[in-house]
Amino acid sequence: MELFVSEHYSKINFKENPFEVGEYEDCVFEALDFTGINLANAKFVDCKFIDCNLGNVKILNTAFRTVHFKNCKMIGLQFEQCNQLGLSISFESCVLNNATFFKVKMKETDFISCSLKEVDFTGADLTQANFTKSDLNGAVFGGTNLTKANLAEAFGYTLLPERNTIKGAVFSLNGLPGLLSAYGIKIVP
Repeated sequence: MELFVSEHYSKINFKENPFEVGEYEDCVFEALDFTGINLANAKFVDCKFIDCNLGNVKILNTAFRTVHFKNCKMIGLQFEQCNQLGLSISFESCVLNNATFFKVKMKETDFISCSLKEVDFTGADLTQANFTKSDLNGAVFGGTNLTKANLAEAFGYTLLPERNTIKGAVFSLNGLPGLLSAYGIKIVP
């Protein structure tokens, strides 16, 4: 597998120049359309993806180690398929709608100002995750570890406290309906 170090990739048409699966270290991918591309077995270490479309990308055994995604469209990605060894990712202003994180260990992951609609977090370890200003409308939580997670400024979520681990998690008063709606409780101002 070829090694690419400290490269900056932008304005590449992957239909004309196919993506080369390799090991990318300290690289920046900017304003690229990866839609539907197979990134299986690629390795990204200390990389940044900025303003990229990664919708429906294949990430089977793809390694993401200290990778930051900013302003990226990542609809439908199945993170449980990627290489879990050393998985370390963060998201800022990304659209991750319909993505799945089934049983993925993502301690201390940042989801800042993201759209996480209909995302499946079943069985995920989100200990100390930060969901500041993220939309969790329709997100699925079941057997999810949210210990010390920050949902204080998150919105749209619904989760059952008895079916998830939420010890030490931070919620705002505005988030109470998402914690109590399943009980038929009415909350009035």
